[in-house]
Amino acid sequence: MSSRLALYAHPFSSYSQKALVAFYENDIPFEYRSLESEEHRAELARLWPMRRFPVLVDDGRTIVEATTIIEHLALHHPGPVRLVPLDREAALDVRALDRFFDNYVSTPQQKVVFDRLRPEADRDPYGVAEARAMLDTAYAWLERHMETRTWAAGDAFSLADCGAAPFLFYADWTQPLGDRFPNVSAYRRRLLARPSFARAVDEARPFRPYFPLGAPDRD
Repeated sequence: MSSRLALYAHPFSSYSQKALVAFYENDIPFEYRSLESEEHRAELARLWPMRRFPVLVDDGRTIVEATTIIEHLALHHPGPVRLVPLDREAALDVRALDRFFDNYVSTPQQKVVFDRLRPEADRDPYGVAEARAMLDTAYAWLERHMETRTWAAGDAFSLADCGAAPFLFYADWTQPLGDRFPNVSAYRRRLLARPSFARAVDEARPFRPYFPLGAPDRD
């Protein structure tokens, strides 16, 4: 089934990149409505008053949240790379890992970044310390989890890896992995080498000055 797909997203946004990886994995054509455009930001506000992105419009239907967008693509625009397994037990594992990367990598990472954007008097050093501790706990769990795996759910690239790619990318900028977590670091390198994510990273390079902690001179 074909339809006109329009994605409201920003190249530097981790959640936008999560959705973009799914599009690029299966070479799904779409109109990229970059939120650098004031016109597109206004359209987004009309479609989704929360003004969070990415948001997908598929033949007039609005789909919000990156995970739901990827699930929608798997249902209505499937391609050769099956990001959500047909087997229900395997799909549960993928979805659980998707939630892990959202809740325990992306959420604390963004806490640190958003805190830096506040006026100094309004910052929350205790909350930032908690977020950094959560990142280290997540890294430690993932270090054990990735001992014998290529991708998050095993041998096949999946929905979970779509989120892991941008979330670990920015998490390492925020709370560096260093030499403490070699399995996680190796996984991050594999994600960066994946053509779909490498494309998203390249599209975001012009916006690196936006990173409030200072983007490192790497990656």
